Parts: sequence; structure tokens; C-alpha cells
Amino acid sequence: MLPSPNGSAISAAAAGSTVVAGCLRNAAAVGHLLAGQGHGTAERPLVVIAAGERWPDGSLRPALEDLLGAGAVGDALAARGGGPLSPEAAAARACLTQTSDVAAAVASCASGLEPARSGFADDVAVATELVACAVVPVLTGGAFHDGTRS
Repeated sequence: MLPSPNGSAISAAAAGSTVVAGCLRNAAAVGHLLAGQGHGTAERPLVVIAAGERWPDGSLRPALEDLLGAGAVGDALAARGGGPLSPEAAAARACLTQTSDVAAAVASCASGLEPARSGFADDVAVATELVACAVVPVLTGGAFHDGTRS
């Protein structure tokens, strides 16, 4: 698994809230769990953050895989009756649904090329598999635990 320092920092900063880690691999499971708990509706809104990463100078580096992952979570929530989606969530969802080859798009973008050049091309391929994982990491007590096993 490739680390996400910015995602980790955001998770730690939001630790007073329910924090769920979603990505392309587990978006369907995340959407199922959250929708099943009534999240993603007008009554129980939620925030989906495409974390991105940091450039060497510390500025934010958007990450295509995070945008597409956020879109996949929004898509999964909408498919289960969640919504309405905010304009930002709807745009992320549209990016996902209009990307004909997610794996190729991520592999050729800056955040996919960087790990590939360091010998982690296989990890990039694994990270872009859609609906490949049913684990839903939920931050509890300072560590992530599988929220599907509650």
C-alpha cells in the first residue's frame, strides 16, 4: 500500500468526527456502509475529501486518483439513494463516469507516474482497481479498523 501523508494529516485533523477512508478500490463498500447508516442525505450530510498530496515546497498537489475516488464514493452513495450531491461531488462523480479507462488515466498522470518511476507501477495498478475491496476503514481511537465488522 502506498502511503498518503496528506490523507493521514486530514484524517488526524478530523479525528473528532467519523472518518472513513475511501478510494477507488472500496468506494462501493464505503457507499453501502454510509448509505446504510443514513449518511449522505440532507438529514445526515457528509463531506468527501479528495486529499491529494503535497509538492516538495509543501503546496497542495491535486491527485487524479483521489478526485476519481471521491467521485466513486459519491456515485455509490447516489446509487443507494443518497443525495442530493453537492456541485463539487457531482463534478467528481462526472469525472469518474466520463473517464473511460480509470487505470490508464491514473497511470499517466503526475501522481501515477511518480511511484511508477520509483518501481511501484504494480501498486498504481492495484490502487486503480474498481470494486476490488469490501473493507471500510473507520478511524476509531487513533487507528483505522474495518467498519464492516461492527
